[in-house]
Amino acid sequence: MIVKCDLPIDFGTICEIINDASIAYKGIIPADRWKEPYMSEDELRSQINAGVEFWKYVDEGSILGVMGIQYKADVTLIRHAYIRTSYRRKGIGGQLLEYLTATAKTPVLIGAWADAGWAVRFYLKHGFHLVPEREKDMLLRIYWSVPERQIETSVVLASKEWQ
Repeated sequence: MIVKCDLPIDFGTICEIINDASIAYKGIIPADRWKEPYMSEDELRSQINAGVEFWKYVDEGSILGVMGIQYKADVTLIRHAYIRTSYRRKGIGGQLLEYLTATAKTPVLIGAWADAGWAVRFYLKHGFHLVPEREKDMLLRIYWSVPERQIETSVVLASKEWQ
């Protein structure tokens, strides 16, 4: 079942899932962008305060995955998509992505680490396409608040509605 996260009740679990699942990035993304924990509680609060709404996949009372959605002017961003390590490859991420993109009233954009091939393949499999490098840099500067180093090492994927 997919439902909106209940804040502040689910806050700790969201943070736990993000930090559990993000261990897959260790040794993959640039070392200067890796930190532990990958997302601190303060960073998570900042994302929520900036308008990221978290949704959860719940099975038998346990939260197995989370994904954020953020509405920004003329686009919808999918943010922070994480599934508990022990529940990966069971279709949970696909269900969350499908559910959230179905609610979008504007084109959907997703930022991902360029070297996280599994993540890029996941979004490609679900109908997204990579935007060209020059456009990617512009989009990351307009719709995300990330440092230049992250812009250099990321990709942006877009829904078919993106022109």
